[in-house]
This record gives sequence, structure tokens and C-alpha cells, in this order.
Amino acid sequence: MLKAILFDMDGVIVDTEPLHRKAYFKMFDDVDINVTEALYDSFTGQSTINICRRLCDEFSLSHEPETLVRIKRKHFKYLFENDASLDLLEGVLELIKDYHSNGLTLVLASSASMPNIDRIFNRFDLNQYFVAKLSGADLKASKPHPEIFIKAAKASGHEPQHCMVIEDSTNGIKAAKDASIFCVGYNSKHSTNQDYSKADKVISNFNEISYDKISEHFLNL
Repeated sequence: MLKAILFDMDGVIVDTEPLHRKAYFKMFDDVDINVTEALYDSFTGQSTINICRRLCDEFSLSHEPETLVRIKRKHFKYLFENDASLDLLEGVLELIKDYHSNGLTLVLASSASMPNIDRIFNRFDLNQYFVAKLSGADLKASKPHPEIFIKAAKASGHEPQHCMVIEDSTNGIKAAKDASIFCVGYNSKHSTNQDYSKADKVISNFNEISYDKISEHFLNL
């Protein structure tokens, strides 16, 4: 029986990827490194600090990873506050309200920093629907490690077999499956170069996993 939904944020609730991309590439310019598209795509679902650690190793930078994090977040904060195009993804607010009104427990499980999570949740008034929010700072290991979803299931108060993850990234889907949790892969127009083959169900529209439809699906598992 389905009792809890564990939401990723970037690419599932809101598409901040264009802002993150701009912020990262401004930071790359600031520290004078040339990051390929393939390398950048491999960062999807990982925390900022772990990405910056990889960059320091990959490019033998003299900067500390924390310095890169500060530069990137400075750019992102400016973009977040000045880019009026940022909005929730189509249909996700209706889905959140649908799940909440039907008694499901909602937990956010995101690799984003808590300041960025709070910016999104405050801007779009989402706190009322969620019982807990987990950020990259709560983790010892980033996705694809399953730690975040193990902790998110625990925060929901329900066993993993009664939870469902909604993810849009290869790393996130692997993390969910390694945590032994049913995973929906959200393959939207905002997702690029991600592998959904390990997801239990792949969707391109949130209507496909409305409460009635997904509850029936769980009953038939």
C-alpha cells in the first residue's frame, strides 16, 4: 500500500537547472576551467560540494572546493532573485495537492542546499504539504548513493516498500532503487541525457501518476 511520496526537487518540482547551469558556468569562467557537456551532465543529482570536489580533482585546482561552492552559490542567488521565468513544473502543484489531500505523507529528498530548497518552498508556498525536507547537507554521500532515500523514508515514518520516489536523473533513480524503493522516472522536456531504464515506471506527464492511478498500480504489485 502506498503511504509516502519522496520527491526530488530540481527537475521534478521546479526547473532550476537553467539557473544552476548559468551559475556553474559563470563559476567555471571565474576559476578558468573548461568543463565539457559530458562532464557537466554527469553531475546531475549530486550535491554542489561533491561536484566542486570532483572539479578540484579533475582540474588540479589550487582552490578549496568550498571556495567554488561559494562562487557558484553567489551567482545562483543573483539569478534566482532576478530571473522572473522561474516557475513550478507543469502539473506538479496539482499532483502535490492531490497526494496531500488523499493522506499521503510527502517528503522532499533533494541534493540541493537547504537555502535553495527554502527559497523554492517559500516562493511557491510548499511547506504546508511536506512533513520533512532533506538536503545535500544532511548526507554523507550524494546520489547515486541510496542514503538520501533511506533517510527520507525514515523521515516519512513508513517502510520503504510503502514509499515511492519521483526522480528525473540517472543518479537519483539508481539511488532510489538501491534503497529498495519504487521509483517513477519523470522524463520531461527539461531532462536531457538521463537513463530511465532502471525506473519502475517512466512518465512524461504528472497526470499519469495521479493518486487514483498510482494507488491502483500499488495494489496490483
